[in-house]
Amino acid sequence: MKNLWNHKEAQSFADDPLKLRVYTSRLLGRNPDLVLHGGGNTSVKTEITDIFNDTRKILYIKGSGIDLETIDSAGFAPIRLDVLQRMSQLDHLSDMDLVKIQRSAMIDPFAPAPSLEAVVHAIIPYKYVDHTHADAVVTLTDNPDGEKLVREIYDGRILIIPYSKAGFSLAQTIFEMTRNLDWQKIDGLILMNHGVFTFADDAQTSYERMIQIASRAEKYLDGKGAINVIAQASPEKNLHTLAEIRRRVSLTKGAAMLARLDSSSEACGFAGLPNVSSIAIRGAMTPDHVIRTKPTPVIFSDDIGSSISEYAASYSAYFDRNTDGSLTKLDSAPRWGIWPRHGTLAFGRTLKETDVVADIASHTIRAIQWGEAIGGWQPLAEKKIFDMEYWELQQAKLLKKKEYPLLQGKIALVTGAASGIGLACAQTLHDQGAVVIGLDINPEISKRFNQRDFTGAVCDINDASAVQNAIDDTVRLFGGLDILVSNAGLFSGSLKIEDMDTLTWNRSIEINLTSHQRLLQASIPYLRQGLEPAVVFIASKNVPAPGPGASAYSVAKAGMTQLARIAAMELGQDGIRVNIVHPNAVYDTALWTPEVLSKRANHYGLTVEQYKTNNFLKTEVTSADVAALVLAMTGPAFAKTTGAQVPIDGGNDRVI
Repeated sequence: MKNLWNHKEAQSFADDPLKLRVYTSRLLGRNPDLVLHGGGNTSVKTEITDIFNDTRKILYIKGSGIDLETIDSAGFAPIRLDVLQRMSQLDHLSDMDLVKIQRSAMIDPFAPAPSLEAVVHAIIPYKYVDHTHADAVVTLTDNPDGEKLVREIYDGRILIIPYSKAGFSLAQTIFEMTRNLDWQKIDGLILMNHGVFTFADDAQTSYERMIQIASRAEKYLDGKGAINVIAQASPEKNLHTLAEIRRRVSLTKGAAMLARLDSSSEACGFAGLPNVSSIAIRGAMTPDHVIRTKPTPVIFSDDIGSSISEYAASYSAYFDRNTDGSLTKLDSAPRWGIWPRHGTLAFGRTLKETDVVADIASHTIRAIQWGEAIGGWQPLAEKKIFDMEYWELQQAKLLKKKEYPLLQGKIALVTGAASGIGLACAQTLHDQGAVVIGLDINPEISKRFNQRDFTGAVCDINDASAVQNAIDDTVRLFGGLDILVSNAGLFSGSLKIEDMDTLTWNRSIEINLTSHQRLLQASIPYLRQGLEPAVVFIASKNVPAPGPGASAYSVAKAGMTQLARIAAMELGQDGIRVNIVHPNAVYDTALWTPEVLSKRANHYGLTVEQYKTNNFLKTEVTSADVAALVLAMTGPAFAKTTGAQVPIDGGNDRVI
């Protein structure tokens, strides 16, 4: 394992223990083989002078759930050291009370909640303490001969701590085992099935001890030939089944989930192992992971529905075997899965949740194979894993039901998204929790949609292959498609029928009608597997109330509306809603250039300002207004509506 310590960088923090703590914490966090999202913790003991000019000894410890890779000073919780040390000497303390006391001992009420292992850090009599879940070390301890291996590899310089649940139980175990310990005789603590603690009075030594301990574990695995046993295989592709998997997992969860497919050669190799159904379901790599991943993955057969039903039944049986009767069962949906010939899958309500699960899964499948190569993969017994998953602190979270945005976990595709109505729709759907893919022929789309859950692609909607590829990419990235906003279009200019040229006519029909048919046709197979799937076509006031000189535009939009009405008839049996919005006088769009706007206003004998508010409500309609209506059409308000044509025009006299 590479030592990332840089003397020049570290020297700039030498006079500030907390800033130096931030620096070394980030060094640990950069290496996912040591810690994953929110995992591990670090601390520093120091003194401060309070407002009364009293000197207090303080433990700054990483806030719970904060990533070491990006932590800053504000990510550390300052706690009175004397309180933590006295807590370690108590005979009994519930973890709920531990949380309360730690909170009450903080000198900054606005700091994040401290790690539950703060008492352990207080017990260790050194200034700097580091704790990680190093993959190689955990692999050694998830073994029938784990303790023997640790003693053999570290020559007595490691104190082995039997597994104890994080919190007061672990603190009490370490306190008793180290009561009469000569700390100078050891370089660290290895917690069976959990991780590693290192410590020193200077940050560099504590960090480098962690690197050395992890490196020795890696060297042992390499010497046994374990490092190179990772299976590899090429993936098969089946996006329609991926969408089905994501839908069925979401239904089991009772909420929309994203699905991230890892089709790397390593993931496919593991999924193809002949004994994968045995080794993969023995338990989580560390108990901390179970809160994110559940105890085991689902292993898919060709019958996706049966696979998920059997997993849910197995999870319920697991709960019944271990509950004391006072616990509330969590949902029975898997958080990750093994899909033979295709790879591994991760599921989450948000993209971040999904990424965390995916990272844990990728490290787990590697550790399992390492473990099998050195004598057997044997994680914690089921009851101990259950106790972690159903920890009182986790159960308490169920009483505080997390509120998600309206479209959390939904997947939306919006065309013509670089500006105007399309951009407003995309932003509104994203604000309400959906991951959004925006398509536009304008290269600016890639700059405006530059987040992983708000991503843009240059796409010519007249190119059938490009459209199909964009839809397939959407499913590959997120697992399916729930919402389609078919918005791309252009205004053809004002030409009377007798003056219409073939190019103008054909271009309007192609972009304003045919491209929408092409997009819908390619999307239907995935929408059938969508969650409360909804299609919204952005048509025009010109459909119910056309004006002279706009035949190319009006006819195409009327054809689009008819397409949507027929789609509502054909797709209703699949639960796919198809509705139409008829905007008018939306002038913050690319269609309405100043020249077009002026020409249309002159046609009706109005000034530009009069033309903008030429409706019964005397109001201007904006792209954001249209987006709000589109949002309603994709949500529960329109759950039982399809084939509707809704104007948003301030009240147009010709339409009414």
